[in-house]
Formats: sequence, C-alpha cells, structure tokens
Amino acid sequence: MNKFFQSDYIIHGDKISKDLCSGLAKCTNLLNLNLDLSQNQIDENGASRLGSALANCINLQNLILNLGNNQIEQNGASYLGSGLAKCTNLSNLTIFFGGNKIGVNGASDLGLALANCTKLYKLALDLGGNEIYENGISGLASALANCSNLSNLTLYIRQKFQNK
Repeated sequence: MNKFFQSDYIIHGDKISKDLCSGLAKCTNLLNLNLDLSQNQIDENGASRLGSALANCINLQNLILNLGNNQIEQNGASYLGSGLAKCTNLSNLTIFFGGNKIGVNGASDLGLALANCTKLYKLALDLGGNEIYENGISGLASALANCSNLSNLTLYIRQKFQNK
C-alpha cells in the first residue's frame, strides 16, 4: 500500500514531532513513502524526531523526502541520517535538502549514515545552498563509495552565492 503525506500548511518543529512523527513511527510495514515537508521551519529537533520515526519504518524500500528550505543544520542532518541508517531495506532514496544549513559535517555525516543502507541502489540528493564546500563534498563522496550496490547517483550541490 502506498501512503502519501503532504503538508499544505506550516508544520513547526514541535508540531512535527508531536503529531506526524508519532504516527509515522507506527508505520512499521510501510514500503513506500513520499513526504513533503518543505518550507515548514523544521529545525534540529524536528529533524531528530523525524529521523527517529523513520528508524521504525524498517521495511521501507522507497522514500522521497522533501525537507527543502527549512532550518536544518549539521546536527539535524546527522540525526536524520542516523534514522535512515536503520532503514536497511531502503533501495531507492531521494532527499531534497536544499536551502538548509547542514554544512560540511552534516553532509559528511549524512553520507556515513547512508553507507549503512546496504541495499541502496538509487540515490538522489539535493544539497544545494547548504554551504558544504569541498570538504563536505569530499566527505560525502568518500562515505558513498562504501555503498556497494549503488548504481544510480544524482547529486545537486550548488552553493549559496555570497556578496563579500
């Protein structure tokens, strides 16, 4: 059964943790999930709770997760990655992370976590506007090199333009 969660209203970090994540954590038999939480002011706490909820979805195979244009920083990306690492049946993953602030370490940590998804064969990551720079790209690439079944990879890594 496919389930589709989409928010057409703002879900703040606390609201996402109390409502959506508590329900999502109970979906242990979920195989496919398309979750659009873009532009919802989700912060580190919200990302942590989302990661914990997704960790319970142990049968999840296909995930599209749109977290674009929120307030997720390095620790939030790490917490989310830790949750996804427990989705060991995940084979197809798309994450829109553009317009957050995960930085160098967040990108590296996310890559390290995804390396635990041993069945992952298709991955698309939008990390644009996260100021991950060369070190973050290097850390991400090094970690993803451990994804032995990965056969299809799409990365979007545009940087923010800053006026100096």
